[in-house]
Amino acid sequence: MHIFYTPNIINEIYVLAEEESKHAVRVLRLKNNDIIYLIDGRGGFYTAKIIDAAAKKCIVEVIDTKTEVGKKDFYLHIAIAPTKNIERIEWCLEKLTEVGIDEISTLKCHHSERTIVKNERLEKIIITAIKQSIKAYCPKLNEIKNFKEFVQQRFIGRKFIAHCGDGMKQNLKDIYKKTESALILIGPEGDFSAEEIMFAIKNNFEPINLGNSRLRTETAAIIACHSIHFLNN
Repeated sequence: MHIFYTPNIINEIYVLAEEESKHAVRVLRLKNNDIIYLIDGRGGFYTAKIIDAAAKKCIVEVIDTKTEVGKKDFYLHIAIAPTKNIERIEWCLEKLTEVGIDEISTLKCHHSERTIVKNERLEKIIITAIKQSIKAYCPKLNEIKNFKEFVQQRFIGRKFIAHCGDGMKQNLKDIYKKTESALILIGPEGDFSAEEIMFAIKNNFEPINLGNSRLRTETAAIIACHSIHFLNN
């Protein structure tokens, strides 16, 4: 199954972006009348036929359209402090996308060892992941934001902060209810500071743990994402 990302698709006749055209014609060696599949990142899943296999502007004709493919009855947003090793956060976003997530934010925290990320590269990783995992929805990726500024933003649903510090914490599986939308904060390698944890709690975030093990930042994000999906099955 050959899948291509077509975020601007509107009509039945569509020209693949140059990079996608090259991949289709030069790498996959697809030809006229070959069948391919398109995803628009908004729930649309299309079956299409190549009508002009040009390497720079491959033209396709949509022959079948499905909408809201894979739509969930809950919304999941994970906000994570980027790791010092950017490859770990890239891997994390790839896996979050494969499991299924609606929105991803990056945070600048007190203990952050990385405060700059290149969203352009992360977006490419996310797009590759939705094609690989055959997902019709593309997660929204936000620009990095200061922790306190982010925490004060409005969010409709349950808000959680996962941390390793002392104090009352409940396991996510014990308090999350099926179909609830959720925003989960995941801290940096040095964890959230005590001040950040208290600030989040004052802004209606519920402190949680994700099990008995002390997890790496990227592992915690993936466990949180998978747990929400598991609890909704």
